[in-house]
Amino acid sequence: MALRKKIDANRLNLKDQVVAINRVTKVVKGGKNMSFAALVVIGDPDQGIVGYGSGKAKEVPQAIRKGIESAKKNLYKINLTENSIPHQVLGRYGSGHVLLKPAPEGTGVIAGGAVRAVMTSAGVQNVLTKSLGTANPHNVIKATFDALTQLRDKQTVATLRGKDVQEL
Repeated sequence: MALRKKIDANRLNLKDQVVAINRVTKVVKGGKNMSFAALVVIGDPDQGIVGYGSGKAKEVPQAIRKGIESAKKNLYKINLTENSIPHQVLGRYGSGHVLLKPAPEGTGVIAGGAVRAVMTSAGVQNVLTKSLGTANPHNVIKATFDALTQLRDKQTVATLRGKDVQEL
């Protein structure tokens, strides 16, 4: 994986979206200890920046707050066209596979659950997606981020091939 630049979360207009909340119970000698795990996606749709994080706490609001703090440390800049993605891509993580396809203007975000949260937070307006394999939101989000980090813009592809942008 290429070295990526740290993104300052304080300069961005971040919107957060809770993807999943899970009640977790630990059985101990004195009974059961309950806590909550929250999976959160944050992003700035205008900048094409998105990130995810998870947090655990005794209460739901604290778990969400921890998830947001974790997501701020894990932000990615996504290569987008005006309102879609530049090309088709397949992201993989564990048994989760996520297929992302560019879509024409007016299509909207065709995605389910965890993938939709990531796409809307990233500012993608028109995209077709298919989540294959697992339905576990953690793995689906990580597969979606794998796909998004594989996206290349025309300038990068042209330099890799040693050609002009007009030749592509």
